[in-house]
Amino acid sequence: MRRRYRILLPALIAGAPLLAVAQSTCTSDGQPQPRTVYERFINADCASCWTSAPGHAPGASAVVVDWIVPGSLGDDAPLAAAATRDGLERLQALQRPAPPAATDTFISDVAPPGAIAGRLRVARGPAVNDYAGTGISLVRNAGAAKRGMVATGSYPFTLLLVERIPAGTEGSPVVRHLVRNALHGTWSASDSAGAPRAASARNAWLFMENRPMRIPEGAQPDRLEVVGWMQDGAGRMLAAAQAPCRAGAD
Repeated sequence: MRRRYRILLPALIAGAPLLAVAQSTCTSDGQPQPRTVYERFINADCASCWTSAPGHAPGASAVVVDWIVPGSLGDDAPLAAAATRDGLERLQALQRPAPPAATDTFISDVAPPGAIAGRLRVARGPAVNDYAGTGISLVRNAGAAKRGMVATGSYPFTLLLVERIPAGTEGSPVVRHLVRNALHGTWSASDSAGAPRAASARNAWLFMENRPMRIPEGAQPDRLEVVGWMQDGAGRMLAAAQAPCRAGAD
């Protein structure tokens, strides 16, 4: 019989219902912009891929996400309960084998601060029943506001609800940021038409998207965080952000 891990087996925590309000709001405010986005993909068929340390170590300035991708075993795979088709779609967008034979890693460099007319901001509200409020926005920076800079073109964005798995728990020897839900969209110049224009406006935004995200069975609300990024039409990573949602975040 294949072994299934606690974090990936909802039945083992069925007796612990979600809290009506699990956490207060947390945001990426005050966090340094990541210099790289480090994506790790695991085939759901490969139990040892979860219990082994990855072959590459991300740098301190990287934001890390872990995707579990459906494999050939379907619902019988040892990691099936946490597998998401969003991982398959992400690999396809990156033009990588989907699913990977075992694991895959993709690293994207993020444009330096100042490359766009603002900073990316992500936020996560309290978990209520089986949903968490989430948001992603491009906030106009002070210099851009004073100069009247506006965003032009189209910008695909991604917002991820991730569960932080501490090292040494759930069978993983390293910290994992397991993707639990995903939101994708595209901003265009017309979307910013109603944005606040005053240079002194607090958190004046160029683009904004707020959406409740479903918390899947098996996820622990007190470990949920959000990660987001924005790209240009050519797929280049223009900005990224992470809301750690915990004290002393690393």
